[in-house]
Amino acid sequence: MGDYSRLSTFDRCFLDIEDGNTHMHVAGTCVFDATPVATSNGGVDIDRIRRYVHGRLSSIPRYRQRLAYIPLENHPVWVDDYRFDLRYHVRHLSLPKPGDDRQLKRALAWVNSQQLDRSRPLWEMWIIEGLEGSRFAVHQKVHHAMIDGLAGAEELSVILDLSPEARVDFPRPWQPRPAPTPVELVRDAAVRRMTTPIALGRAVAKTFSQGLRTGAENIKRTASGIGAVVSSGWKPAADTRLNRPIGSQRRFDTLATDLADVKAVKERLGGTINDVVLATVAGAMRRYMLHDGSSSEELGELTLRAMCPVNRRSEEGRSTVGNKVAGMMVELPIGESDPRERYSIVRLASASAKRSNQPDGTEAIGTLSEWTSPHLLRLVEQVAPRHRVYNLIVTNIPGPPFPLYLLGARMLETYALVPLFPNQGLAVALFSYAGTLHWGFNADRELVPDLHDFVLGVQDSFDELADAAKVVRRQPAAASPTPVAAVGDAT
Repeated sequence: MGDYSRLSTFDRCFLDIEDGNTHMHVAGTCVFDATPVATSNGGVDIDRIRRYVHGRLSSIPRYRQRLAYIPLENHPVWVDDYRFDLRYHVRHLSLPKPGDDRQLKRALAWVNSQQLDRSRPLWEMWIIEGLEGSRFAVHQKVHHAMIDGLAGAEELSVILDLSPEARVDFPRPWQPRPAPTPVELVRDAAVRRMTTPIALGRAVAKTFSQGLRTGAENIKRTASGIGAVVSSGWKPAADTRLNRPIGSQRRFDTLATDLADVKAVKERLGGTINDVVLATVAGAMRRYMLHDGSSSEELGELTLRAMCPVNRRSEEGRSTVGNKVAGMMVELPIGESDPRERYSIVRLASASAKRSNQPDGTEAIGTLSEWTSPHLLRLVEQVAPRHRVYNLIVTNIPGPPFPLYLLGARMLETYALVPLFPNQGLAVALFSYAGTLHWGFNADRELVPDLHDFVLGVQDSFDELADAAKVVRRQPAAASPTPVAAVGDAT
């Protein structure tokens, strides 16, 4: 009898969407103080780091599993990888000296331009040494079919330590479980289809278990959310040069802002940290489009639509793998020149999006796909970017407010990356850590050749908003002073 676990329909969608240009991995780059892991020749002890990672794998069993497929219906499942090779997944890269942040970002752009190998467990960890200032970086790529952003944040607490005391856990014995036979997979799939009506009945009963009124309200909210999701596709988002077919090559850039400054703006103007983020992105996009040749009159009443992933995990399911997110569309007022008015509009738009129950609708479509056919959710996921349902993704992931360590090496910075979907040339991911809000920008190489201009625009946009809110910033935003080249650039 083989052991396996079935991918949810939502997880499967990230496999179905992926192609040679659309790489469906999420990623994170962590920069550490290299002193505790330095070797005598100035590098980092890669073998010691591999032993460290090996000791943590028992807490992340999915990292030793690969994809297999159910015959006939071709639905993916996870099975243990009998040929698992840690050295394949934990890789070593050295920057040419002096290794500055610009060189690091070029290396990350190259790493993120490569697809993960589907014949192996869908993750890679790149140990990048040679950063000036006695630093090194750890860049981890994980397929979106395995985790979402919050799950990735939870994994930090598994892989890293709360204490600066260096320790290497002794790896627990691991024996791959036998994979299921094709006959077993087909049999189990048939049983699952026969029991689907029972599962549906239980779900309906659960909906009404808290009382008739509550159950009816839940159904009404879900129906409203489905309507909001469907209606968002009737009116395409604005047509911009960011929303063209993407290629396989990427650019990557970063920015860091003091989280206390962001919170101070939020306290002065009301709303949420996410409202501050979205208003800042709106201001940056306005600057970017003006710099690109648009006039204020041409921008007029222009709005761009941001897709904002929303966490749908319960407290009991916080540490589970897989995807538990839903999308929420927020209109960003690019035509508005006044930063306070822009913030007010974003705040109202965000509140309206929440009231529309869009996340409930997205989650319900995923659930219906589990009960009926995966093609329903796949159709939504594939149609959305191609029909320009949104212009860009902006996601904000809460991270730990305290320092984390790897073999005694303190993590100094951490930047997230979310994938680009078809016809979507820019994605912005934020991750808060130890009092700093870290911005990661993933862009198509050809559609956004001037990514660093946009990053500097984000910095200027936040400064403008903070000034309008009369917030005295504790620390200026930090971005690379020079443009960041992409793969193959000579400068």
